[in-house]
Amino acid sequence: MSILQAVRILNDNVKKAERDIHKKQSETHKHPPSLFVCIIITSILMCGWGCLADELQARSIFQEANDFFRQGDFQASLNTYQQILEKHPMEGDRILFQMGIIYSYPANEQKDYQKSLECFQKLIENYPESRYKRDSEMMIFNINNVVMKDKAIDRQKTQIESLQQRVRSREDEITALKKEIKVLEQKIFALRKEPADKVLIEKRERRLTLLSKGEILKTYKIALGGNPIGPKERQGDNKTPEGIYIIDSRNRNSQYHLSLRISYPNEKDKKRAKELGVSPGGDIMIHGIKNGLSWVGDLHTGVDWTKGCIAVSDEEIEEIDRLVPIGTIVEIRP
Repeated sequence: MSILQAVRILNDNVKKAERDIHKKQSETHKHPPSLFVCIIITSILMCGWGCLADELQARSIFQEANDFFRQGDFQASLNTYQQILEKHPMEGDRILFQMGIIYSYPANEQKDYQKSLECFQKLIENYPESRYKRDSEMMIFNINNVVMKDKAIDRQKTQIESLQQRVRSREDEITALKKEIKVLEQKIFALRKEPADKVLIEKRERRLTLLSKGEILKTYKIALGGNPIGPKERQGDNKTPEGIYIIDSRNRNSQYHLSLRISYPNEKDKKRAKELGVSPGGDIMIHGIKNGLSWVGDLHTGVDWTKGCIAVSDEEIEEIDRLVPIGTIVEIRP
């Protein structure tokens, strides 16, 4: 039985004695025999009031340490437990166990598994009969497992980082090689004298391809009319035509750097427009960026911005103009 339990029992006995005294007083109308009460109170004081005070004080300090723990102030909780250990060494096993828990607590950003293990090991060595011994042994087992897993994870992370570094190194090498290949291809392309005999435009893929005798000379990313789906039907619909045409003229003084005019409308286009009772429109070009905006470069392909023409960058239209003579076939696919 603990001291507090004994105190509670004695208090109950005092209250019972007082009730009996008051009952007898009301019956006899005499002064209550307070000697019994005095004896009980004296026995409480002689039974270790100093021990009781120590117990109550220890419980108060434990409460303070627990409050710090619940608030997430783990260092303050540890400091408080250390103070309790100095003043109440008889509570050493409980204190060591609590400190071991705090040192290994997952939410403690400054957790220290080594210090946690030291607390539990010290408890087992110094308090072999402690009720916390078995739990401490389990904590040591679990912490050792966690430490082993953490080390294995750290090894795996190191291996992954090493592999990632190797991949990044290879990626840099590949990027450098691609740049070299592109430079060489550009030099070879610049030396070509044989012209293209066909220009293939694939609207869905936003791609223009120069061909010579079925061989691909070069491909380009393109922008189309602002209403790109379907063939052009009438003037002002912002659609890019679909069908077979030829390059019928060129304009080196174009408002769009350079331009090659496509022979739209063909007979099929004219017939469709006539049936619809509309003008088929015209002036469909392959051209560069509008003068003064050449700095946009390849970014222009991020949106379909023409009125139905096929747009490439200024550098690209210069290449196309050099290799595509008047009369070259132009096939525009959906």
